[in-house]
Amino acid sequence: MKRYVLALDLKDDEHLIREYEEYHQKVWPEILDSIKASGILNMEIYRTGNRLFMIMEVEDNFSFESKVKADKSNAKVQEWETLMWKYQQALPHSQPGEKWITMDKIFNL
Repeated sequence: MKRYVLALDLKDDEHLIREYEEYHQKVWPEILDSIKASGILNMEIYRTGNRLFMIMEVEDNFSFESKVKADKSNAKVQEWETLMWKYQQALPHSQPGEKWITMDKIFNL
């Protein structure tokens, strides 16, 4: 099993952050199905201020490229991503259109 840690910022607006969290208390079933079908075994999102951290544990054969390809052909996932972009903003060092950025591990005990 592999683990990935990713980061993303939310727009720094208390009302939008509250709405974003409410959506994540009731994630659409099609989105959960898509996540599981891609080989993601566990996913957690944490927030501090407007910064989000996602921890994903995935099957050994998981691929971000395959996940992106599957998501692009899934209308419900595209609808969710468009909705979420209302609340999200790219990290300052991200590429155009890039949302979640993988983080580099710099310490391990």
